This record gives sequence, C-alpha cells and structure tokens, in this order.
Amino acid sequence: MGAVRALWAAGATTRAAHRGVTEHGEEAEVERFVVGTGTVGANASGVRPRSTREVVAVPGLRLWAAGYGREEIVVSGASGVEGQLVTAGDCLATVAERREALMAAADGEAEVVRRLPGSFLAVVNTRSGLWVLGDRAGVVPVYWVRYDGGVWWSTSAAVLAALVGAAPDPAVLLAELTVTGVDVQGDGSRFEGVRRVPPGCVLVPEDDGSGAAALPVRDGLRCSAAEGARRLREALALAVERRVERARSLSADLSGGVDSGSVVALAARSSPVLAVTYTDGHMAESDDVRYARRLAAATDTLTHRIVDGREERAAHFDGLQDPGALPMTDTPALALALLAIKDAQMAPAVAHGSGHHLTGRGGDNVLGAAPGHLVDLILAGRRGEAIRRAARYARVRNAAVLPVWRRLHRTARTRYPVALEQLATALAAPVSPERPGTEAAANLAWCGTTAPAAWLTGNGRRAVAEVVAARAAVANPGAEPGEVQDRLALEFMATSHAAFDLVGRQRWGLAIHAPFLDTPVVDACMAIASHDRVHPDVYKPLARAALHGLVPEWLLHRRTKTDFSAGLHDGLARNEPVLRRILVSSQLAGAGLIDPRPALAALAAAAAGAPAPLGALHSLIVTEVWLAQLATRNRTTWWANAPRRSPV
Repeated sequence: MGAVRALWAAGATTRAAHRGVTEHGEEAEVERFVVGTGTVGANASGVRPRSTREVVAVPGLRLWAAGYGREEIVVSGASGVEGQLVTAGDCLATVAERREALMAAADGEAEVVRRLPGSFLAVVNTRSGLWVLGDRAGVVPVYWVRYDGGVWWSTSAAVLAALVGAAPDPAVLLAELTVTGVDVQGDGSRFEGVRRVPPGCVLVPEDDGSGAAALPVRDGLRCSAAEGARRLREALALAVERRVERARSLSADLSGGVDSGSVVALAARSSPVLAVTYTDGHMAESDDVRYARRLAAATDTLTHRIVDGREERAAHFDGLQDPGALPMTDTPALALALLAIKDAQMAPAVAHGSGHHLTGRGGDNVLGAAPGHLVDLILAGRRGEAIRRAARYARVRNAAVLPVWRRLHRTARTRYPVALEQLATALAAPVSPERPGTEAAANLAWCGTTAPAAWLTGNGRRAVAEVVAARAAVANPGAEPGEVQDRLALEFMATSHAAFDLVGRQRWGLAIHAPFLDTPVVDACMAIASHDRVHPDVYKPLARAALHGLVPEWLLHRRTKTDFSAGLHDGLARNEPVLRRILVSSQLAGAGLIDPRPALAALAAAAAGAPAPLGALHSLIVTEVWLAQLATRNRTTWWANAPRRSPV
C-alpha cells in the first residue's frame, strides 16, 4: 500500500485545485452524529466536537450529539444500578424495557440492550464496564480511534478522521467499487486509521485508554421458517406501530411493492397516512402504480398522492454540477444522484407537514436471500434440492444450466479464505480478471469482480488485491456463501439508508424510517437459514407467512418487480456533460488508480441507451462527488479547541 499512499498524497494539491466546490468556512451545514469518550486521558483532551451539545458528562463517560432532537437522546437509570443507558436515534423501547435492559447490562449481558426495538446507538456505563453498540444491520455504525491517550468513538467516521488527521483510504474505496463477496472494510473503515465496530459487535474501551476491543454479541440460535415468521410478524408490527404512536404527522413511500405496501398497510391500521407514489414515463403503466392505487382504494385511512416525474422534469443525476451545494454524508451516497427525483417525491410529504416518512427499504434483504443460498443448501446436506433449484434459477435467467451447476459445486468445495486468496491473486495479475462465466454462474461464487475492475490500473489492481488478501487472512473458514452475501448486502443497504436519512433530515426536514432494518426485524429473518427464507415458486414467502391477516393477500401474492434502468439511461443522457466532467477530473484517476477512459466510454454508451454497467457508473460518480466534498473539510469543520479538564 505504500505506493498507493504516495500516489494519493502526491495528488492532494491537484485535487484541492480542481475540486470545483464551494467553501463553507468552519461551520458545516446541519449534520448528525454522536461522539463520545470514556477514558481518563481523553477526558482531559483539549478538544471538543464543534456544533454539538453535551448530553452526558459523568465520571468515565462524556457524550456529545449534533443534529439529534432532545427526544432522540434518552438517558435512563434503574433502581439499584449505578450507571446509565444512553440511546441516540430511533430507540422504540418503553421505560420498563429500557430499565430491564440496563439491569441485564449491569450483570454483564449486552444482548438485552441489543434486542431493544428500533435502530439506534446505545452506550451503557455500569459496573460491568463501558459498552458502545450500534444496530445489527449497520444503519447506526460505530467507529473509534485512539487520540491523546484515550479512545474516542462516533457514529461518523469522517468526524473521527478529522480529529486524527486521517485521509480517505483509496484502496477501500476502490475495492467497494470493484469486488463482490468481500467484507471490504472489515474492522477498518473508508479512512486510514479509523476503526469500525462490525455490525453486531460491541465496543469495549480499555480502562487505561490504550485501545478497545470489538466483541461479538450473541445473535441467537437458528429457528424454523415458521418460528421466524412469527417473530417477524411481532417485530415488524411493533416497529411500525411505535413509530406511528410517536409521529404527529406521518407520510410514507408507496411504490406498490410488497415491502413498502406492507409498511403502509401496517401504519394505516392505527393512523392516517399520506402515501406517495413516484412514477415517470417508463413506469406510468407499470404494476407498481396499479398495486399502489389498489391499496389506497382499499384503505380508508390512506391519502394517496401520485407524483409524475415528467411533470416535475426530474431525472437521475440532476444537480451534481456543484458538489459543495449537496448534502454532506459520511459515506458515498447513492441518494445524491437521485436528489431531483426525491425532491419531487418528498414534496407532498413536506407540504403535508410530515416530520416522519416510512419506507420499505431493506425488505428485499431480510425477506429474500442472495443466490449463494443454493450453495448453502448443498452444505446443509440437501444436494438434490440444491441442484433442482439451481436448474430453475438458470432457466429463469435464460442461462445455461451446466455452468451454473459447475459453479455451484465448485463453490461448495472451496472454503471462504481460499476463495478470497484466489481472487487476490487474480487481481494482482497484470490483466484485470474477468467474472467467472455467465452472470448467473458468477452470482453463485463466493466472491468476484464487477465491471469497474476493468477500469483499474496496475496500481489500482494491486491496491485492491492487498485489501482482499488482508480479508482472506482473517476470514471465517466455516462461513457459508449465502450467509456472507446476505450480510454484506444488508450492510450495503443499511449504509445507503443511513445516508438517505441524513439527506432527508437536511434537505426536507424529514426523518426517513426503514422498519425492515430494525434490529429485532433483522434478527427474526436472519435466524432462518438463507435457503429456507426463499422458495423457487413463491415470491417472498416469508412475507406471506408473517403478514397474513395484516396486509391484503393480493399484495402479498404479487410476483412482479418493476425495472428502473430506463430512467437511469435517461438521466445519464440528460446529464452526460456534467458527469463527464466529474469523471475527467476523477481523484482516483488522478492518483493513478483507475483509467478514466473505459469509464467515460461506458458513460457514453449508457447515455446512448446501449448496455452499460449502470450501477458501477452510479457508484463511481457518487464516490467522486464525496471525495470532492471531503476536500472542502478540515479539522476545524468538526472540532474546536477547549480548555483541558482535570481527569474525572
């Protein structure tokens, strides 16, 4: 990585000169993060997070928050317990549930805290120690660094990076663009030197401030599909109902799909809801709109608004000409390329006075399973069933069956660390590796490359190879492909949702909720083996089993899914000049890590309506926008000097 870091550092001056964004001075726009410390050395540090309010200042714990309403930060105690439970975000627990969790934590049990309903940061300070937990999906992440003799943690990696002067890690960013099936961040992050607590783990800072340990929290045992469906029914209904109880005015996405439709139907059982359906010239006659209209007509408590993008003249990739004018997110945010569409979609909710907006985001992740579940079937001893399902999987995708069977058996015979080592070796070769066989077969592999792997330079390939090799050294040899793919896809969706929620709060004053990503909902679904969550002849059978009687049966039996790629082509064509400028001035290209020419050729092809890697272009563009935004920030954006405190 030394050569990559040198190239990246050498391009810093050029990147600053060509970033083309507006300087905002020291004060950033409203942002949303929690930052804290609990060690003696850090308590005495002469810094404080800027534009925050201190919510806890007790011996062994200091905590600040920015962008959180007072009702979102709750500090709880319990009789006979010395210490406190602090939650930040959408903790839906009752007073009694919080008290029970704190008492369990004082006895050394973190699982009860983790299982509280909602999606939130939890900080527990008791005789058992100081613990910091995010949610299971990764909507609320936890990062940490060592600084000035202490440990600091935050929900924002960028805030901690500014504290210690850490730069973005180009190898991690490249790997996110170019490989699949790889836990690219691991216990690191998108910034060099900033550590991540993997979702499902708890951060335990050491008393002397010398470091911290990220320890796994027990996820619970596997359960049958029937038991998982029962738990899902309870968890999802509670996740929606308690949000409805706390919202004075409520709006929701209603795409017409099973996921958003189920959330809307559950909410409408106890509250009036403004439901918004977005359409355009390509989707106007789709099943999405028909199903949305049908649900609205069948539900007295729904007010339905259909927003037509043609009338609003909204398109994908509008508004990217000035990155400095865009909302700043902690990660590259796909939502930034959808702002014009989302502006139009959210306008009825804003006019309605809604402060909370429900979505079905994450439903595909927890109700379905990645193609690797077919390999999991073989590993579970159900070889015949796996072969039959694989044949049907191939036929549905118009792929040859034999390559799919071969890949299925090859993956089942290979351990995860070995697959990662093989991928790292292929990436380090002089020529970018090709995806193995057809796309259908490639999706059954442990890991592989995406279209942008062909855009990497030699330095870029070596950088990504080093990331993959590092993950191979710590990968679990007992992992199963479906389990790995499901976890990584869930974390990707959680990160995407967190960025969208931040955009929603900054841009429209709307908190964006995704009940399917709440920890108890995720727990209920992921307790079911991947191959038992799906069925080759039934679309989302878990939703049917769990939501029978709560959601209209005709919605749960929907089998179609709308294709959104036509709108992406339109947006790329309309905004090609701006997007071309972004790619021509690419920071990753300037560092010698990617060759912009094939990416520009892909952009031209997509703008002309030809086949092209649309998702790859989307991801590369927002990554470059994010890097341009970071170039406007420095330590004083997030941190201010403060008088040093005496240790408490």
